[in-house]
Amino acid sequence: MPAIVLIGAQWGDEGKGKATDHLGDRVDYVVKFNGGNNAGHTVVVGDEKYALHLLPSGILSPGVVPVIANGVVVDIEVLFEELDALAARGVDVSRLRVSANAHVITHYHRTLDKVTERFLGKRQIGTTGRGIGPTYADKINRVGIRIQDLFDENILRQKIEGALHQKNHLLVKIYNRRAIEVDEIMQELLQFAERLRPMVDDTALLLHRALDEGKTVLFEAGQATMLDVDHGTYPFVTSSNATSGGAATGSGVAPNRFERVIGVVKAYTTRVGSGPFPTELFDESGDFLRNNGGEFGTTTGRPRRCGWYDAPIARYSARINGVTDFVLTKLDVLTGLEAIPVCVAYEVDGVRVDEMPVSQSDFHHAKPIYEEFPGWSEDISGARRFEELPKNAQDYVLALEKMSGSRISLIGVGPGRDEIVVRHSLTD
Repeated sequence: MPAIVLIGAQWGDEGKGKATDHLGDRVDYVVKFNGGNNAGHTVVVGDEKYALHLLPSGILSPGVVPVIANGVVVDIEVLFEELDALAARGVDVSRLRVSANAHVITHYHRTLDKVTERFLGKRQIGTTGRGIGPTYADKINRVGIRIQDLFDENILRQKIEGALHQKNHLLVKIYNRRAIEVDEIMQELLQFAERLRPMVDDTALLLHRALDEGKTVLFEAGQATMLDVDHGTYPFVTSSNATSGGAATGSGVAPNRFERVIGVVKAYTTRVGSGPFPTELFDESGDFLRNNGGEFGTTTGRPRRCGWYDAPIARYSARINGVTDFVLTKLDVLTGLEAIPVCVAYEVDGVRVDEMPVSQSDFHHAKPIYEEFPGWSEDISGARRFEELPKNAQDYVLALEKMSGSRISLIGVGPGRDEIVVRHSLTD
């Protein structure tokens, strides 16, 4: 199993960190290939809880080489804050490799992100304000700064001057903010250069050689399918490709090297930020899911919007990503419910629609068509085999599997790293 892609199959926060951690002792490299510090993984190891934002969750697995690849945008200050916090807790962070081609988030990216979002008023996207979108925009506009530029001061200054020539006009004349000085950004970035230098590598070559040597490499997506800039609920999406196809462009590894795609779904659905969400709950059921599931953002602390499981979205994700296996997380959160609704289709203008509508307007107005399944009251956190789950929990999982387009191989039954039911191996 040399190359595995792990993606979120809903709107994020599905528990990808738990799945990565479960695979940790069976993989040699864990690669983050998109996004930045606008999302996060919460990984529980024993009694310790780790909140990761920019780093691949594989950094917590001894012997694994964590890689930040070229498709990621890097806030260097945040990078070292996370590394220092982990090192202070005894985690070995010396193995981290960072792509020389990854783009850098600067102060002016964060500033533009915040003022632009406020300027949108009621049309706000729900950005975290961490500069992700403006950094990707600079990348596409070919005025971005890459990690490698920090090691050539002349090149770095030229690029910052070129970027600020336009951005200061926007800040001063449109947003009524002060102009940002070139030296200010130079100082911001150069203070990290020498500490960063030993970590920087040609990560595409590194991963290519690792695969040739028979190493197992896990490619871990940030964000999720429904937030993918091409395939998500545009414009309420992130600024990168969070689907399996993004693993190739975001890492420099050829598509034919990938042999398995693992999609992670919650046993219900959550979303952070603006945008359509057909199964969203505004009643005590939504509060139940939020409170029992601890549904507050790892990065922002924002309460997550909560709703029932959406099977059309799971099928869409399975198709877009080529999912071979699903990991179903947080099944334990549903314990205690008498009945559990599942969205099996939508009603759009009085017509039943079994797949996700291609029209943004149709999806915004889609009403969920539910099928109810009986719940269970037994504590399932101790289950390690599928047969140890209550009959109603088994039936619920099997129903989701039938609706979702691929087999459910792992089931999360609690927050701990070992609280997992394994139905099928993810590496055989």
